Amino acid sequence: MGLGHKKIVSLLSGLKTFLRSRLKQSIFNEDTRLLAIGTMLSKQQFQMVSSNINDYEFKIFSQWGDDGIIQYLIKNLSIENTTFIEFGVEDYLESNTRFLMMHDNWSGFIIDGSNKFIKNLKKYKWYWKYDLRGKCAFITKDNINSILLSSGFKSLGILSVDIDGNDYHVLEEIDLGVLNPSIIIVEYNAVFGKDRYITVPYKEDFVRNNMHYSNLYFGASLPAFTHVANNKGYALVGCTIAGNNAYFVRRDLLNKNVSELSIEEAFKDSKFRESRNKDYSLSYLRGDTRLAEIKGMPVINLLTGEEEEI
Repeated sequence: MGLGHKKIVSLLSGLKTFLRSRLKQSIFNEDTRLLAIGTMLSKQQFQMVSSNINDYEFKIFSQWGDDGIIQYLIKNLSIENTTFIEFGVEDYLESNTRFLMMHDNWSGFIIDGSNKFIKNLKKYKWYWKYDLRGKCAFITKDNINSILLSSGFKSLGILSVDIDGNDYHVLEEIDLGVLNPSIIIVEYNAVFGKDRYITVPYKEDFVRNNMHYSNLYFGASLPAFTHVANNKGYALVGCTIAGNNAYFVRRDLLNKNVSELSIEEAFKDSKFRESRNKDYSLSYLRGDTRLAEIKGMPVINLLTGEEEEI
C-alpha cells in the first residue's frame, strides 16, 4: 500500500531537519578541529626567532595567512584593549578576526552591507559564546565615523578595512582620535603595483562588480595606503605573502620585534587569479595581463590630486 501525500511530506520534512542538524554539527566539529590546530600553531610562535611577520603566517578562518600574523602582532605589541572592528565581513565565517575572537576571546564589532549576513550571525551555534555585535550598513565617507562610534569602543586593538572599493577614501575620512587603534589592516590592490600612489575615484555607491566586469578595478595601491597611514601616525610593518592585506602599527608601539618596513620591502604581488569575464565566469588572468585588462580606467594620483588613467 502506497504512502499518502501528507505522510511523504512529513517524512521529507523530517529528513530535511535531520540533514540540517547533521550539517550544523559537522560545521561545529570542523570549527573545533580548526581551533585546536590554530592553538598549537599559535603556541609554536613562542619558539620561533624571527622579526619577519611572514614567517608566522597561518590560516584558520582568515582567507590567507592573516590569523598567524595577527597572533604574532598581539604577542609582541603592548595593546591596551582586546577589541576589534572589522568591516566587509560578509557572513564572517572567513574573516581576519574570527580566530582572534574565538582563540583569544577578544570583543568585536563587525559591519557588512548585507542585512541577511548580519541577521545570520545569531544562527551560528557559537554566537552566544563571544562578545560579538554586528551592524548592517553600506559604508560611505559620510557615515563611517558615526558607525564606528556606535561600537562604543575606545583605544581599539585592531581595525580591519576591506570593502572592495572606496577603502582609501573611507580610511582617510576615519577620525582615529577616539578609536586610536593599535593595528590597522587594509586590503590593497596589488594589481595597481608598488610604485604609483593611486586609488579609484570616490563614488558613494561603489560596488566592485558593477565598476568593471573584470573584478580587478577597486581599492588602492600599497603606496596609497601607506601615504594615508603615515599621515595618521602609523607605520607599515608588512603584507601577507598572498599579496592581499597590509599591516600598519601605531608608531608609539613599534619595537625590535615589530619594526617599520619600506614599501619596497613590504610589498607582495598577488598571484591569485580572481579576474572575471563579462559573463562573470573566472578568466584566470595572471601577472601584467590583469593590469592590461583595466587599462584606461580612471584613478586618482594622491601626490598630485589629479585624475589619471591606469
